[in-house]
Amino acid sequence: QVQLVESGGGLVQPGGSLRLSCVVSGTGRSILAMAWYRQAPGKQRELVAVITSAGNTSFTNSVKGRFTISRDNAKNTVYLQMNSLKPEDTAVYYCHYRNNWGQGTQVTVSS
Repeated sequence: QVQLVESGGGLVQPGGSLRLSCVVSGTGRSILAMAWYRQAPGKQRELVAVITSAGNTSFTNSVKGRFTISRDNAKNTVYLQMNSLKPEDTAVYYCHYRNNWGQGTQVTVSS
């Protein structure tokens, strides 16, 4: 059974940085494309970033130039590096892999 465990969220001031991690287990194989989503209070869950098995990446417009997504295949881990954080980045962040979701990690950007 596939399990996703996120970590790295927290409270940060505007302009600060955080790095989220998502460890994938139970796949029985190398992980394929993975994604990060986020859901702010009262809003729909939105796709933030994707990384393919080949390492190609894509981002939603609002985070381009500020967020990067990377992967460590040896550790079955995907990272989301978030820089220049803004209050509007406040949300619960989820990793997603082949119809499986993690439990989410809260990111709060506030002074």
